[in-house]
Amino acid sequence: MNHPPPQTTAITTRTTVKKLRENPTPSFKIPFQSRKIRKLTTTATVVDNDPTKSPHPPLIKIPKSLSTKPEIDAALNHLRLADPLLAALISTHAPPKLSPCISPFLSLTKSIIFQQLAFKAANSIHTRFVSLCGTHSDVVPNRVLSLTPQKLRETGVSARKASYLHDLSDKFSTGFLSDTLILTADDETLFRMLTSVKGIGPWSVHMFMIFSLHRPDVLPVGDLGVRKGVQCLYELKDLPKPVQMEQICEKWRPYRSVGSWYMWRLMEAKTTKGNNGNA
Repeated sequence: MNHPPPQTTAITTRTTVKKLRENPTPSFKIPFQSRKIRKLTTTATVVDNDPTKSPHPPLIKIPKSLSTKPEIDAALNHLRLADPLLAALISTHAPPKLSPCISPFLSLTKSIIFQQLAFKAANSIHTRFVSLCGTHSDVVPNRVLSLTPQKLRETGVSARKASYLHDLSDKFSTGFLSDTLILTADDETLFRMLTSVKGIGPWSVHMFMIFSLHRPDVLPVGDLGVRKGVQCLYELKDLPKPVQMEQICEKWRPYRSVGSWYMWRLMEAKTTKGNNGNA
């Protein structure tokens, strides 16, 4: 078999390649859509000081508070328009006045101590508890954790409540809870977090949200005073159940805390009137 000389083969190959470069066949043409190529940064640690371009998710907006007069006025105006029966009650009582909250943690320890006790007895125990810690500013998670159950018992705190105080303090010390989280969490999230603490149930959370955090839209459906107030205001035959409370008080949104506050005032007035009538 005769083979072409090597020199002839090389010349033929170069000629073929040159033709392909000058006249490519359609099969070699791959269409590309014109696209802009984003330039990647050369480092992952670039710091952007522009506050509008934070790499972190935005913080939850701090919920409204009934701590200011304009917010109280807005609540009263809304309730007067939404509920004529409640409007008449509002006109006979002074507007709500809520005490400032020094510390969410301090308020929660007080809530635990006051559970199921008469005010005078609970206040006496709480005073001794604060003294054991030092001052009100010394009632902090680490300080409470440093107190043995026996030490807490000496103030009048029951063994069960001592375990509740330690569980609350532990959740603060581990970061599961914090004053900042409590102040910024929405109502639903806050409810879930706080009811995970031993000894803190729905009623305690509702009272804390209204009287310590001054949250405007809390309806304590399990509170007997509020339920009796609703029964009295709307002349119901039976004490309303939680689901019925939600339905009746829906018109109070987003100021159900203030509506609840007036239910307590209504029942206090009826009790006072009844006592005077029996005198």
